[in-house]
Amino acid sequence: MKEKDSSSKPTWRPLTAKSCCAVDEGDTLFCGNFSRCRPSRSEFSKNVAPLPSFRKLSFSDVSRSSSVRIAEDLAQSFGPDLYDFQLSELRAVTQNFSAHFLLGEGGFGRVHKGYVDESLRHGLKAQPVAVKLLDIEGLQGHREWLAEVIFLGQLRHPNLVKLIGYCCEEEDRLLVYEFMPRGSLENHLFRRLSMTLPWGTRLKIAIGAAKGLAFLHGAESPVIYRDFKTSNVLLDSTRVMGTYGYAAPEYVSTGHLTTKSDVYSFGVVLLELLTGRRAMDKSRPKPELNLIDWAKPYLSGGSSRRLRYIVDPRFAGQYSVKGARLLAHLAAQCVSLNPKDRPKMPAVVDALVALQQYSDMAVSCGQWPPSAKSSSRFGASPNTKGRRMVDGSRGSGYRKSAPAAATAKKV
Repeated sequence: MKEKDSSSKPTWRPLTAKSCCAVDEGDTLFCGNFSRCRPSRSEFSKNVAPLPSFRKLSFSDVSRSSSVRIAEDLAQSFGPDLYDFQLSELRAVTQNFSAHFLLGEGGFGRVHKGYVDESLRHGLKAQPVAVKLLDIEGLQGHREWLAEVIFLGQLRHPNLVKLIGYCCEEEDRLLVYEFMPRGSLENHLFRRLSMTLPWGTRLKIAIGAAKGLAFLHGAESPVIYRDFKTSNVLLDSTRVMGTYGYAAPEYVSTGHLTTKSDVYSFGVVLLELLTGRRAMDKSRPKPELNLIDWAKPYLSGGSSRRLRYIVDPRFAGQYSVKGARLLAHLAAQCVSLNPKDRPKMPAVVDALVALQQYSDMAVSCGQWPPSAKSSSRFGASPNTKGRRMVDGSRGSGYRKSAPAAATAKKV
């Protein structure tokens, strides 16, 4: 899959974390590209859901069916849990998919904001929504749309973005999600005008996202997120399709996908939260281009003094010294080259929750700011220089301009 230039248009995919997650004061929502562990068509149709009605819904059969038959099968399987919208209705709620309501664009297609209420469907809650249109020329195509409908139609979790409905008319494929007003984690970390996310808020976002992934991995038939990254973490108040910089090395080299591939990507996001730097940043010098390559030497040894030279300078010392050290250690485990050495997501959740107890702020422990002399001795470029690049970096996200607020709201 050819990556689109993220600097030109925002990308959006719903992720699992309410951070595809949402969280009370930092809970996260994440949702997006879902992939079954070692999927086969027969296995998919057999294990896709515990509901008896799903015995009538074969992924392979539905994939080949007409749009009318697909809509009928989905409606029969999900009943009132998902709304089957007409294309004309979704045109109306988005003002004919107006550019003024464009939230983002990715490999799947465009995402527009809309508004629905009971006048559209009986019992439908009045709320803003995100309407995603399938790009029929894209590689993810109809099967990806169908997979999202089937998985999100049955997976319900506080840290998973909610699928409200879908549309399947002739060649048109659309998905309707709950709207996350605070946009993506990427916006809040890297947008020039956004306020700095405090240490405690970043922890809550990480915990919410981790809970979402743990839920997916712990399903009876484990679900692999496959493309976990900051632009897919939404905040409310075997072909290789991962994003370079986030994709596990064994996935890039072999295309073999496991739950540990998600753990690796999660570790990259942890490093982004810790350092305030992007996974890949072409505006930086070559040694600092890849976040993992640059940060790894500072993650081992358990030295807080060594670690502080890569901590996001925008914290201004307002972060837990012990918490940052343990977070760095956890991130290092997650991005281990050996998949067997990476922890499972439930263990990651427990480790992150434990970090919330620490209140030893660096600014009050004499560990802030780091001296430029010591920074040079350790081989790190002074992060005071990096501050301008971090704040000024351009990125993609859920919405064109995210609000400055730093917390997520559980919905």
